Amino acid sequence: MQLKSARIAQGFSQNEVATILHVTRQSISKWENGRGYPDLDNLIQLSDIYKMSIDKLLKENSELKEQIDVNNEQIAEKRKQLKKINTSPYQNTDEGIILILLAMVSVLLPPVGIFLPMYVMWRNTKYNSLHKTIILVSLLVIVFSLISCYVVIEDKWITPSKTVVYQIK
Repeated sequence: MQLKSARIAQGFSQNEVATILHVTRQSISKWENGRGYPDLDNLIQLSDIYKMSIDKLLKENSELKEQIDVNNEQIAEKRKQLKKINTSPYQNTDEGIILILLAMVSVLLPPVGIFLPMYVMWRNTKYNSLHKTIILVSLLVIVFSLISCYVVIEDKWITPSKTVVYQIK
């Protein structure tokens, strides 16, 4: 009710106020009839348009005041939740170093050097500090381990070496 009388006192139509606020005329009607409430930004703009303080606009409408208080509490809760989120882009620097070391050590055992770097690449994320380096090192370790496994298998089973051992007397 207070919104309607303030609008009329300033000589605006619902369409004019809606155009200024970039909302629909139906929104203005809902606010004035108590079926909806303007958000905080629109309420501030309404106070400027009507040249009336927000307190005066809300004075007779206790429901609107309660809704704004609830909205302010929700905004405060959302801000608290935002502070809990770690927004640092490279928050996993330690994990990146551990993953690269794990991939490099796995090259010592050829069969392990094939599968462990695959796990390292699966575990790697774009937020690791050495993201691309981990992928490169893991691929090189896999290739080196595949070659090493081939050499061992060929030497033991495919074409065993014909090394002759002579006994010295």
